[in-house]
Amino acid sequence: MEHGFLMPDAAKSRILSGACDGTLQKIYSIGGEQLAPYRARILSAIDAFSAQYGAQPVRVFSVSGRTELGGNHTDHQHGRVLAGGISLDIIAVAAKTDDGIMRIKSEGFPEDTVPADDLAVRAEEAGCSAALLRGTAARFRALGKPVGGFCAYTTSNVLKGSGLSSSAAFEVMIGTVCNDFFAENSFSLAELAIIAQYAENEYFMKPCGLMDQMACALGGVTAIDFADPAHPVWEQVTLNLSAEGYVLCIMDSGADHADLTAEYAAVPAEMRAVAEMLGGNVLHDTDEAQFWSRIPELREKCGDRAVLRAMHYYEETARVPQMTAALREGRFSDYLNLVTESGQSSAFALQNIYAAGSTRQQAVAVTIALCKKLLNGKGACRVHGGGFAGTVQAYVPADQAEDFREKVNAVLGENACQILRIRGCGACALWEGDAVCC
Repeated sequence: MEHGFLMPDAAKSRILSGACDGTLQKIYSIGGEQLAPYRARILSAIDAFSAQYGAQPVRVFSVSGRTELGGNHTDHQHGRVLAGGISLDIIAVAAKTDDGIMRIKSEGFPEDTVPADDLAVRAEEAGCSAALLRGTAARFRALGKPVGGFCAYTTSNVLKGSGLSSSAAFEVMIGTVCNDFFAENSFSLAELAIIAQYAENEYFMKPCGLMDQMACALGGVTAIDFADPAHPVWEQVTLNLSAEGYVLCIMDSGADHADLTAEYAAVPAEMRAVAEMLGGNVLHDTDEAQFWSRIPELREKCGDRAVLRAMHYYEETARVPQMTAALREGRFSDYLNLVTESGQSSAFALQNIYAAGSTRQQAVAVTIALCKKLLNGKGACRVHGGGFAGTVQAYVPADQAEDFREKVNAVLGENACQILRIRGCGACALWEGDAVCC
């Protein structure tokens, strides 16, 4: 049996024995006495793998979802972001095969099957998970690490449509399995994130930035500078919410995401229009002083909303290093003030808390107003991620968390409010090589 692989029954015994508890505590940021439901989830995934693919030697992997902490709508302009890996994750139980076929069965979805030597882009796969398999393998091959056959069963509790990046977690998971199986873990976690972005851009055909993949791959809290998107500069910092007496909540506003494509697309388009007037392709390429001196001309040529959104970019990308420094230096109250400033800028200048002209549906704005009322001057809250619909983020005093959640759920619906924990570990395997868990 190849090193690091266990037969399903032996893998289950290892989980039950507590041999993986150290890694599980890093992944889920909890004490050992709370691990029982997490062990049960992994055991269930191993059983589901065996039912799908039979008993064969496996490894178990975990990749987190992510939460944006700062830098709202700055990454596509090559700015700075602050993001955190969270305790919600995707688990994969995977085995090597000798048939040259990549297979993934995700819970609740049909199996994807892709030959590892058929890696040309297929237009008909745009938006399909098979494209991510094909794109990841193609990038590995281009980088000198051919991918072979494997089969995997995945299960995820990263909430879809919540801005927690379930799709990026899936992409990074494919790369994590391939890195372990075929590349001797020679790619760093940051390199796996870049490979995942390549697969999404070139094969899945979605022009995403890199923040989501980086945060999912790295875990913890990471400040990322995208000045050179091909070589992002990143720094990890500590955010120990429990030590500060707070919890981090994410709230599903219940807003309808339908017909919002134009709203999302307008944000980078308007920012780029301003950048082009200033001689750049994106706002990072421009001189901020020139922007402020040319506002009358920019208003006339690009419109007021574009100018406001550019203002948001300059202030928000500068705010990320301030947030990072506040965390590094233990100034948590200053950090919360900066979170509040970020939310205010998103609402007023970026204008992504509801769609333009919408009067019936302003669920994100209602959720923010509700959070501010319940927090009563404590903590902080802000729109989370892309905005317009989706989620709101709040820092809530731990001793008020249950009351806060009950009152939010009473307005928004059962389970609308979730308490997140920052993950202490990057993309990882659970045993035989704990060094993989970063």
